[in-house]
Amino acid sequence: MSIFSNKPKADYAQTLTKGIYFVRGLGGGITDNTGSREHNLQRLKNEIEDADAIVIGAGAGLSTAAGLIYSGERFDHWFFDFKKRFGFADMYSGGFYPFPDDETRWAFWARNIYINRYLDPPKPTYRDLFELVSDKNYFVITTNVDHCFQRVGFHKQRLFYTQGDYGLFQHADGSVGKTYDNKSWVMKAMASQGFVLDKNGVFQVPEDRRIAMRIPRNLIPACLDDGAPVSMNLRADDTFVEDAGWHAAAERYTAYLQSNEGRHVLFLEIGVGRNTPMIIKYPFWAMTAENPNAVYACLNYDEAVCPEQIRTQSICLDGDSGKVIKALISCDG
Repeated sequence: MSIFSNKPKADYAQTLTKGIYFVRGLGGGITDNTGSREHNLQRLKNEIEDADAIVIGAGAGLSTAAGLIYSGERFDHWFFDFKKRFGFADMYSGGFYPFPDDETRWAFWARNIYINRYLDPPKPTYRDLFELVSDKNYFVITTNVDHCFQRVGFHKQRLFYTQGDYGLFQHADGSVGKTYDNKSWVMKAMASQGFVLDKNGVFQVPEDRRIAMRIPRNLIPACLDDGAPVSMNLRADDTFVEDAGWHAAAERYTAYLQSNEGRHVLFLEIGVGRNTPMIIKYPFWAMTAENPNAVYACLNYDEAVCPEQIRTQSICLDGDSGKVIKALISCDG
């Protein structure tokens, strides 16, 4: 069945509004009690097998489960020099640090982009998830910007990255509504700092750990259209560029939802926290509540909950999402 419909076009913003109104009128509170862990695992495995459509909503917790950690050993390995000089202890903080010049700032961002966008995640969580749903009628909406879904095989036409992509630059003030692929620049910027390609074409910290914390001035990225400064295509403020690709993905997402209205839909939410619940969590709750054939599943670490209003339609599984997905693979259908 085509994911497209002859009905009037819906709008992505309508799903956000629907979620907000649902939460504002929510009565009955929140619960994590949807049955035993064994029962929930078996039920979710059955839902994945039997659902007419699976809408996957992924947040930062899924990438964390895949090992994309912004602090600790991973940060210390790639940013030991930045940590020593500037004192911040994680990549997120580094993204907002007032570096002394653009050469240093973009040296930091080259490393950040490379390891979070162009290297495979340390753990196979995304590949395991793809194994579960690869032959199903799925669509993915995610606030993650690391592009892991497409890297492991999820179809590009069934992905909606709402908050941007580490692999894209944009005009710094957002006045040019286009984005620019940054892979070629990242590779040049990594090499300029002294990182060394191994036999697999992967950059490594040299054995003597002598790397530069600045890139040459002629490598500072600029807008391809007018030479103006660029920034990351990450939603941080109202300068974020929603380019043609973003709008096309939003239309495919809403068309998918519309074509599956009233059907047996599994809303599979993974690793969505409290930072941006209005993008995935609240709309998933609302769409489950309005469709008696829908099921809402929440995989999360210490935050696997659902509204009492949809408890009988919900499956809550607490813990490391990567381990839950592994358990689903081994669970009998």
